[in-house]
Amino acid sequence: MIVADSRRLTGPSLLLDRPGAVLDVRLDDAERDRAVAAWRAAARRLLDAMSWSAETLAVRPFAGGASLALTAPIDALYAATDLNEAAWEMATAELAVRASEPVATLVARLRSAIAGERNPALVALREAARARDVTFLAGEGLVSVGAGSGVLAWPAHAVPDTAAIDWSRVHDVPVALVTGSNGKTTVVRLLAAILAGQGLTAGHTSTDGVIAGGVRVGEGDYSGPSGARLLLRRPEVEAAVLETARGGLLRRGLGVDRAAVAVVTNVADDHLGEFGIDSVEQLADVKLLPARAVRPGGALVLNADDPLLRERAASVSVPVVWFALAASATGLARHLAAGGRAAVCDGDRLELADGPTRTLLARVGEVPMTLGGAARHNVANALAAAAAAWVMGVPPDVIGRVLRRFGRAPGDNEGRANMVELGGVQLIIDYAHNPHGLAALAGLMAALPARRRLVLIGQAGDRSDGAIRALARAALGLRPDRVVLKEMERYLRGRRPGEVLDLMADELIGLGLAPEAMSRPGSEVAAVRDALAWARPGDVLLLTVHQDRPLVMALLERLRGEGWRAGEAVPEVEAGMGAGVSRPDPGASSP
Repeated sequence: MIVADSRRLTGPSLLLDRPGAVLDVRLDDAERDRAVAAWRAAARRLLDAMSWSAETLAVRPFAGGASLALTAPIDALYAATDLNEAAWEMATAELAVRASEPVATLVARLRSAIAGERNPALVALREAARARDVTFLAGEGLVSVGAGSGVLAWPAHAVPDTAAIDWSRVHDVPVALVTGSNGKTTVVRLLAAILAGQGLTAGHTSTDGVIAGGVRVGEGDYSGPSGARLLLRRPEVEAAVLETARGGLLRRGLGVDRAAVAVVTNVADDHLGEFGIDSVEQLADVKLLPARAVRPGGALVLNADDPLLRERAASVSVPVVWFALAASATGLARHLAAGGRAAVCDGDRLELADGPTRTLLARVGEVPMTLGGAARHNVANALAAAAAAWVMGVPPDVIGRVLRRFGRAPGDNEGRANMVELGGVQLIIDYAHNPHGLAALAGLMAALPARRRLVLIGQAGDRSDGAIRALARAALGLRPDRVVLKEMERYLRGRRPGEVLDLMADELIGLGLAPEAMSRPGSEVAAVRDALAWARPGDVLLLTVHQDRPLVMALLERLRGEGWRAGEAVPEVEAGMGAGVSRPDPGASSP
């Protein structure tokens, strides 16, 4: 019986409807029931001793362990994690018939921790915000009420009396939460562009940073709660689109509990085995958590082409707006006949459907990000963003106008299905990081005439051996003439250097790829240089770029400026190129 993780839950989560603490424990399935019962008894005894009798307990068993959670006051969450760990220690000591810390000593220590953490003014402010139905955020040493242009914020140690606050200045701004296994960042960027097209100062968070009104105010992976807080405390923001990653939802719960719309792009086999999430079905439950934040009058936007989301939609308590790549999608006709809403691709027409009424947004060929329809995944992403904007009150003509523009400028959707012609070679630069993401690019790869094809892939070390091998299989499904394997040294996550590459190489060779048709030159930048050195005019190269995109893009720009042609030597990357390389936010989960 070991503790795998102990953490605060600062918002509603898979286990709790409010803040608290959770303990992930590993134990044999045969002893789980006895251990959980002992933990329940110990946790209840300690909660009662803290005068927290109204707090609740929750358990989520999984293969080889369980998650043990308890609610707690918002100003005592660190002490709550101590209490949860102490309850588990008491439980395991009881089962092992060994001595544990005397309860009286333990209770005194916990009471001292609670006293040191208590902040009655913070609790009062939260309750006042809830009473006025406005956002309350705590983190990074600040507390705030309202959001964007209606936010007021103070240091956590200097929270004012609620009666002294000018509440007439406090209000929320429209917020969209976007999650899913693939396509999140593209939908976030496009939806923010649509909101800006309506004349709003829009902001968004993603794995690439925080943008407010077109200005980058945070760099790195901000797809977790800290990114949401950073953006929503910016007073210039009039509408916000928040990428909401699985990791943040599991580590901390919902970062925001008030939203106009939530979007789930899809659910795919990725990141399984973390935090007790062992199946795609369980992952779907995590992805649907943002639905709890949708306020009256809002809706949940779901992918009608995802069978699991169609199945799970029955358990959702808010209205659903579907998006689908075909008007014939399962259940869509019935949904519309009942007066429902959807965004659909009917032939080459991107349309909004309100019951029987259809409104044309644009033709597929008019939408740059779809690359003439070859990038079918971006047709789906465009529909998802259009549906969300519609829910947020953006007129169809504005949505259509932005769809026909977005993707023309190189910076509109950097790193996602970017087509770059360089020295006679066609490059596709994308963030694909799982088999589902690679498969989405298959149609695009097949649509491009190519003398030869190359695929560059890498994977983070926190995936299972099976998931790493699956990525290699997906790469081979693109029928490449060469595969380049990169080391993601910042994402080893417990693996030894080269271990992930060994697994992928073994899978590729086992499936028939000749060893000489594969290389493993090292880092992401080294892998890109290796791919370019192999290339000849007429080749198509798919480069999945994750951790060093600024360096990679700087290299490509240098080659373009120097008039480089395929077949020529590729220079080394110079120190200082790509300054400002993003670093991952530990509260998020990319790649």
